[in-house]
Amino acid sequence: MVFNNGYISNGIRTNSSKRPDVVNIGSIFTFNSVIGKVAKIAIEAAIEDVNSDPTILGGTKLKLTMHDSNFSGFMGIVEALQFMETETVAIIGPQTSVLAHVIAHIADELQVPLLSFAATDPTLSSLQYPFFVRTTQNDLHQMAAISEIVEYYEWREVIAIYADDDDGRNGIAALADQLATKHCQISYKAPLNAQPSRTDITDVLVKVALAESRIIVIHASPGWGLDVLAVASYLGMMGSGYVWIATNWLSTVVDTSSPLPWGTMENMQGLITLRMYTPDSELKRNFVSRWNNLTSNQTANGPIGLNTYGLYAYDTVWMLAHAIDAFFDQGGNVSFSKDLKLNSLSGGNLHLDAMSIFDGGYLLRDSVLQVNLTGLTGPIRFDSDKSLIRPAYEVINVIGTGIRTIGYWSNYSGLSIVPPEILYTKPPNRSSSSQQLYGVIWPGETTDKPRGWVFPNDGRQLKIGVPNRVSYREFIAEVPGTDMFKGYCIDVFTAALNLLPYAVPYKLIPFGDGIENPSCTELVRLITAGVYDAAIGDIAIITNRTKMADFTQPYVESGLVVVAPIRKLNSSTWAFLRPFTPKMWGVTAIFFLIVGVVVWILEHRINDEFRGPPRRQIVTTLCSARHYVDESESSGSSRSARLQTFLSFVDEKEETVKNRSKRRQLERASNRGNGEDDSTNASKKSRTEKSVSFSIEVN
Repeated sequence: MVFNNGYISNGIRTNSSKRPDVVNIGSIFTFNSVIGKVAKIAIEAAIEDVNSDPTILGGTKLKLTMHDSNFSGFMGIVEALQFMETETVAIIGPQTSVLAHVIAHIADELQVPLLSFAATDPTLSSLQYPFFVRTTQNDLHQMAAISEIVEYYEWREVIAIYADDDDGRNGIAALADQLATKHCQISYKAPLNAQPSRTDITDVLVKVALAESRIIVIHASPGWGLDVLAVASYLGMMGSGYVWIATNWLSTVVDTSSPLPWGTMENMQGLITLRMYTPDSELKRNFVSRWNNLTSNQTANGPIGLNTYGLYAYDTVWMLAHAIDAFFDQGGNVSFSKDLKLNSLSGGNLHLDAMSIFDGGYLLRDSVLQVNLTGLTGPIRFDSDKSLIRPAYEVINVIGTGIRTIGYWSNYSGLSIVPPEILYTKPPNRSSSSQQLYGVIWPGETTDKPRGWVFPNDGRQLKIGVPNRVSYREFIAEVPGTDMFKGYCIDVFTAALNLLPYAVPYKLIPFGDGIENPSCTELVRLITAGVYDAAIGDIAIITNRTKMADFTQPYVESGLVVVAPIRKLNSSTWAFLRPFTPKMWGVTAIFFLIVGVVVWILEHRINDEFRGPPRRQIVTTLCSARHYVDESESSGSSRSARLQTFLSFVDEKEETVKNRSKRRQLERASNRGNGEDDSTNASKKSRTEKSVSFSIEVN
């Protein structure tokens, strides 16, 4: 057991050197790939810049050994093992997540930091692989960006086309998780093998074309992603109504191989893709202007453009250089120890026992994670999850022979038309009103947002149950000799369908034998059972039915209606006198006389006007009785008030007479209909009390 700088290493010390003249580092990726050919130039340029900078490493030089995995996972593993025999302190790469999963196990065992500038698999966790350091963005953030784009355009389902490997499967799994947080989902997954043929692609796309969703997310490899778009264009799947969202593999191809042939660009018109966002800076501009000189002698197969992976590869070298410098400043030594676990493998032709453990691996790894500098890609610093800070993406629309940035996404503020570095100076705002993108030209050269779905070509028609009634055929009735229906309910249903911006295939299916009225409750129950998708008819909305299906708003007013003939009556101004019967007139006259007599008794002894001949006394008594009643009502009443009261009394009495006359006519009409069947009357009353509606429940 050897203790070195506070870290425990299991092995026997073989070498020790403090600030050596040369430090060995390695790199593994495919030189001839879209990412690899750019990364190779960028890494070589970074090594040259580091070694020529006297302010870093204190005179120590980095010696880089590069191995070409040549698209082979097996070759990548073999080359990684070779690095472990040459006292390599760190490895830059690999390029693919599939190979990173394997080499990370070797790096953990021999304690050699593995810095990958292109492995974006979300499951490459530092918890599982302590010596794996991702120096690029995590696909988890890219999938979060795509899910927010889907939510922004109010789509709900997407189709995923992806490579059936670790990178593809895990990336799409992350997309599914992110969509779930937005109440969206992947309706269909279409995996392809790592090197699909045109036939394989065609078979998958034919199935995709038959699906309902028209939102297609393609998480492919730069090697065959363009083949998918070419086949899709051939099948007519790049036209109006479709939406294609490509992960950053497409922007990498466009940046690296620009300008692409027109035939290739034509296959991706209207497509949306993402690009890892790197803020503009003088350092970046200088490197971009220098790029043409770096690639001038490597353009035999066409110009090589600078993509974002090239920027991250360049920064990875500088990150490692600063970490090695900090490693030496903390007293670290470049020393290696034999791995005792490999002693049993000695003597074989593979010489596995020659691999050694890097004693300073933990210290160097921690130095890498503590790096804090600014590079071509912006601020370089790791968060608590050992991921780069401030993940952000450009949202790009492919138009004509080029591309156009329509916005940005960052985990700080979501979708925005403002560059992320400006938003970092403001409080975060993730409200829906703050999410913005510029206008998009969609496939088919339209600016109208696609609906995102169609009825699937292999889908069935909606089965609509229609009660085959005997009565009230004005609402709904089957046309004799056909499978068609007519009536008010059918007219309303047809008018509602005509308002939709798309066609709805359906079939009307009669429910009932046409001899007697069917049970509407049973019809609604069959919707729940899956026999019908919906029902149309004069179906009353009652409590137990609402528990089985959803109802539309009633479109016929409910209530009890009685129809009876009305005979016009002759009326006159004196109609208000009709309620006054002879008895009533007699009682009124008697009370009037009684009042007069009482007044005469009280007044004739003291008032001379109540004396004289009997005729005079009678006239005076009657006049005084009327005068007494008027004054007793109100001492402050006026003639106009009394006139208004009288007219109101006349109107009220006239209205009472009219209502009484109508009621007598209805009674006579009801008496004439007493011969009808009681059950029929009850049925009519029940029918007029219900609301006619659709009953809708789509299974």
